[in-house]
Amino acid sequence: MMDVSHPELRDLIRRALAEDIGTGDITTNCCVSADRTATGQFRAKQEFIAAGAELLPLVFELCQEFGCAALTDLKVLVPSGTAVQNGTIMATVEGPARTLLTCERTTLNLMQRMSGVATMGRRFVDCVTGTKTKILDTRKTTPGLRRFEKMAAAAGGVTNHRMGLFDAILIKNNHITAAGSVTAALANARPAGLPIEIEVRTWEEMEEALAAGATRLLLDNLTPNEAKRWVDHIAGRASVEISGGMRLETVKAFAEAGADFISVGAITHSAVAVDIHFRLNLTP
Repeated sequence: MMDVSHPELRDLIRRALAEDIGTGDITTNCCVSADRTATGQFRAKQEFIAAGAELLPLVFELCQEFGCAALTDLKVLVPSGTAVQNGTIMATVEGPARTLLTCERTTLNLMQRMSGVATMGRRFVDCVTGTKTKILDTRKTTPGLRRFEKMAAAAGGVTNHRMGLFDAILIKNNHITAAGSVTAALANARPAGLPIEIEVRTWEEMEEALAAGATRLLLDNLTPNEAKRWVDHIAGRASVEISGGMRLETVKAFAEAGADFISVGAITHSAVAVDIHFRLNLTP
């Protein structure tokens, strides 16, 4: 079950509602009387890995700040991480018809996007089944939606990489250039007391990083054969992450090269939203 307790989620959902509702849902308020009640179902229209239904209670709670009346019932039927089939009912709601209509698009946007990310993540995870490799997500996320997308990736079985620039040190090629060398970059980073990973672009940089005591190396833009040669040479002296244009068709070859981790930007930057349908029915 997805943990939705982080306070940042409330702010993100509140902003999503404000973006859509603005000064009020003119169409709904004109067409539907305030005393009309209804039920609704969120139904999958294809196969995918579900994510985000646990956010529905937050959406319908926070929508009351925008003039919506409270629901009388809400049931989340499909936890995040569940493989669903076409036709699966993911959640049911009951309450004022105006509330259901006003929140329809925000709820669908969240669930469709998050389920798309979870589905893409699961595809990559499935590709490396049977190897030691863990699939990582990246910071290549939709601006402002990173927490949602990282949660969705985790629902798909992906291991979350750092959340941002603040919680771990990842020394990339431009940092090395700015610091002057691999050795200098590592030495400058150690006093921060955080986990350190360093990208190495050449065989010489790899040797320098190992000599300087690096414990985690990032290898970027290698072929599977090149990656195997580098990993074999590292021989467990540091853990190895491989990145760079990973595709479903190629990721297993990199895993079989001996990678401890493979980071995949496509999980978030190229995931396609899934098809989820909301059907409203009036109550007697």
